[in-house]
Amino acid sequence: MIDYDTLRHFPIPEVRQRVTPRDAVFYALSVGLGQDPMDARQLDFVDADRGLRVMPSMAVVLAHPGFWAADPATGIDAVKVVHGEQTITLHHPLPAEGEIIGRTRVTGLVDKGEGKGALLYSEKELRDAATGTLLAVTGSTTFLRGDGGFGGPSGPVKPAHPVPDTAPELTLDLPTRPEQALYYRLNGDNNPLHADPEVAARAGFPRPILHGLCTLGVVAHALLRELGDYRPDAMRSLSLRFSSPVFPGETIRTEIWRNGAFRARVVERDVVVVNNGLAVFA
Repeated sequence: MIDYDTLRHFPIPEVRQRVTPRDAVFYALSVGLGQDPMDARQLDFVDADRGLRVMPSMAVVLAHPGFWAADPATGIDAVKVVHGEQTITLHHPLPAEGEIIGRTRVTGLVDKGEGKGALLYSEKELRDAATGTLLAVTGSTTFLRGDGGFGGPSGPVKPAHPVPDTAPELTLDLPTRPEQALYYRLNGDNNPLHADPEVAARAGFPRPILHGLCTLGVVAHALLRELGDYRPDAMRSLSLRFSSPVFPGETIRTEIWRNGAFRARVVERDVVVVNNGLAVFA
């Protein structure tokens, strides 16, 4: 059972990470870049000999505190945890090499009621360890499906960005690979929900699902290509809501409006998997 005060002020350890070009390349490969060996713009993210560019969405895995919600002291039913929403605000281009400090804290907790789960809001601040420069701030909404009814506040709940009721102006299909979750988890997100069939079954899924943040990386690739011409420094912010899981091997179709609104669906099942998205480019 969750104790509101304990979880609201849970001490998440600071993380220091020495980032290398290999890390930046691996992240880009883990979200699907490089699948077209003839696209030189993608190669700029996966070939360190080309003057390596870093995917802006890598902010979500840099100095990642790990699956801290699995600590029994949180009171969270970790098997039933799913990623609900994610934001990224970029203040400075991400480096391909150097030491990064990540400080993560819980910023809010909403009790939706007995049998209805809870929402946990958290924020991670990334800084360059040598200069103190603020690089990025990421924000997460985690849906605690098994933890409602602990007597916490019922709000406030963050509103979702509306999606236009017109047809999308741009679409891009990007495939995922059957083993992609096994690669992606090496970025530091080792929740067994994405690797172990038995854990997935206990969580109510027929097989392991793709990390929500891997889905985000695929969508960020589509946005960077269609709205940013593969220029990482052009992306200023990104926010989205996860609405359904992706199974590794499925194709993600990102539907984009030129004002930065977007959503994404799985082509094979015609299911919306990301909704209420907004990307801001310079």
